[in-house]
Amino acid sequence: MEISEYTARRQTLTTASGDIAYTESGAGPAAVFVHGLATGGALWRHVIEQVDGTTRCIAVDLPLHGGTAPREDPSVTAMAQMIVDMCQGLGLDQIDLVGNDAGGVIAQIVAARHPELLRSLVLTNCDTEGNFPPPSFMPVIEAAARGELAPLLTVAAAHPDAARMSPLATGYEHPDKVPDEVWREYLMPIGGTLERARLFERMLTALVPAELDAVAGRLRHLDVPVLLVWGTAEEALGLEWAYRLRDVIPGAREVIEVDGGKLFFPEERPGTLAVELRRHWAR
Repeated sequence: MEISEYTARRQTLTTASGDIAYTESGAGPAAVFVHGLATGGALWRHVIEQVDGTTRCIAVDLPLHGGTAPREDPSVTAMAQMIVDMCQGLGLDQIDLVGNDAGGVIAQIVAARHPELLRSLVLTNCDTEGNFPPPSFMPVIEAAARGELAPLLTVAAAHPDAARMSPLATGYEHPDKVPDEVWREYLMPIGGTLERARLFERMLTALVPAELDAVAGRLRHLDVPVLLVWGTAEEALGLEWAYRLRDVIPGAREVIEVDGGKLFFPEERPGTLAVELRRHWAR
């Protein structure tokens, strides 16, 4: 699915958490896909193409990403509540929840606070207890706190070649193969203007370990089926954290290793994830 086709499907839902942009396709049991910071719901477009024959696929745009406006509260806890409110607004009683990167943190918070909402949970490379935010990401957060990130972000948003040299590019195996329109889709909402880039800095500095620590105890009692699909070449959110999650969450019984995959392997290797989703969902 091309970016233009994906964005043409974008809809807006009014909820208690404000207006939420999302795309929807397919029919069947509902699956909600949650991206991380500096990407968007479009991250999942190729995976969705391969599973929407049996699944109602809903890819959300987090605040300040895609078509969703920024929020006063930029915390991951507030974003988790946004996912819950979206499900309520769409009349979804149970969902298969899928998360990547910081979207995996949001998914964990949703799972811990509202286990009754989940039919299953799938996490790809994401932050976890003890690794949120990852130490290697702290220089980016510190630059954001000093106000040094925003000017660089506006350059990357305006020039895809600059984006290919940015920290975001390290999430891809082949950043040179990412089309210009994909970089623009991800970076214009968070860096198209200096004002938006400042809002993104604020979002980064709101990432604090306490939010995930607060639900860690509940995750130790989560017994819905959990699948962990992890790219082995991702360093900040490395494979060891998948196995720690498996040992912590009762419902997590399996780690699928994606050899050589990096943070954004769902975009680069959608077939690999789609096969595992269909198997996990038994459809």
